[in-house]
Amino acid sequence: MSEPQPRHNRGKLSPEQTAQLNELAESSLRSFLRAWWPAILWAAVIFSMSMDTFSSEHTAMVFSPVLHWLVPHLTDDQFDTIHHYLRKSAHFGEYFIFCLFLYRGIHGSRTGWRWIWGLSAWFIAAAYSALDEIHQAFVASRTASPYDSLLDSAGALFAIVFLWLWFRLRRHRTPLAANIHPSS
Repeated sequence: MSEPQPRHNRGKLSPEQTAQLNELAESSLRSFLRAWWPAILWAAVIFSMSMDTFSSEHTAMVFSPVLHWLVPHLTDDQFDTIHHYLRKSAHFGEYFIFCLFLYRGIHGSRTGWRWIWGLSAWFIAAAYSALDEIHQAFVASRTASPYDSLLDSAGALFAIVFLWLWFRLRRHRTPLAANIHPSS
């Protein structure tokens, strides 16, 4: 049994305890950043893509010379269609990647697959997508669209399905690999 501390020392930490708490906090911060930095960085990329620089008019100025160089006889209507699908593919792809990074952050150093981790990553991505569209409503050259948010959420959902399949196939393949012994 430990000695009772004097009344004036109760609640105070020793220098050793303070050092241990500081080390634990620093280690926890490093672990958090190691798991979450890709998702945080990608969220910043998505936010920057919601600005005027990536409006339809600006991306058309970039894609038009490239597509007309690749296909010289491209009509304006054809270009508009291709440009539309490129932009919508970007929505899908950026949230597919974002959801992978979110899952990485939630998963952390744990192993395996849990549906709650996948659904949490999808929910965060879908919520961020809705907030991103609200943000675009306040950018003069952008338009907010619930359909874009649905497309973003679909990209994130595909990422979860992809991860689930990947973990499932990896789990089934691991026992087979363990039974194979190299011949001498």
